[in-house]
Amino acid sequence: MPLSDDQPHTRTRLPVGEQPSSQMNARQARPLRTLLTVLLVVTLLVLAISIANRGKPDPGPAAGRSADRATGATATSGAGPAPSGDQPVTATVNGIAAGFPHTDQGAQSAAANYAVAIGSADMFRADSRHTIVTTIADPAAAQGLQTRLDQGFGAETVARYGLDAQGRAPKGFTFVSRTVPVGARAVGYTDTETKVEVWCTGLNGLAGERSVQPVVASWFTLTLDLRWTGGDWKLTDYASRQGPAPMPGDEQAATAEEITGAVQQLGGFRYAR
Repeated sequence: MPLSDDQPHTRTRLPVGEQPSSQMNARQARPLRTLLTVLLVVTLLVLAISIANRGKPDPGPAAGRSADRATGATATSGAGPAPSGDQPVTATVNGIAAGFPHTDQGAQSAAANYAVAIGSADMFRADSRHTIVTTIADPAAAQGLQTRLDQGFGAETVARYGLDAQGRAPKGFTFVSRTVPVGARAVGYTDTETKVEVWCTGLNGLAGERSVQPVVASWFTLTLDLRWTGGDWKLTDYASRQGPAPMPGDEQAATAEEITGAVQQLGGFRYAR
């Protein structure tokens, strides 16, 4: 029998598990629509940023360095301190860089260039060795340094590399002696004197067929004591120790002709820290 309008109504609430499925589907759809809306907004935002940045030039490393200079920041990397050298050296004396800034960087630059000179093939000849010492040494320490270096590059050392008494290579051979600074640091710097450690790699040997001393690479650290005198950094003392040496690579060794050609065709550098 149907109920009349004036009869009381009874409202029945079913358990959750028995509610109509249409209500459940509506509730489940709301979070999905919200997620899709968020994803759409993020996608549009990324697309807008990409379009806005299109065509802008890459500032590159040079701009980064300029920014560092402007803010006074020091650029660093996993390899250690970034190279510097805002005041590169342009003057030379007897082919060796001179006129270094009166700063710790100037001292490091002097030490790096002096390491190159001390490790050159010219040190195996008495006349050029004396010129090098006169050029880089503090006059007050020059005589003592000259004596030490004459002993270090004496007849026994020269003969060990297959050179004659004048430090000349046999006919058909090329003597190689080069020092390449890899890094430097000033220790205990003051305005008057400092100690600089220069990490180096070197090439030494006699390039040529059937050489008894083929060219090999080595790693060592030179410690150079410098004094500010006569308007420049000058050498007062030095010491050397082995390493640190990296693991050797698996490159194929060059032929004697390739080494000779590289040494004769590729010159060295002056160094600014």
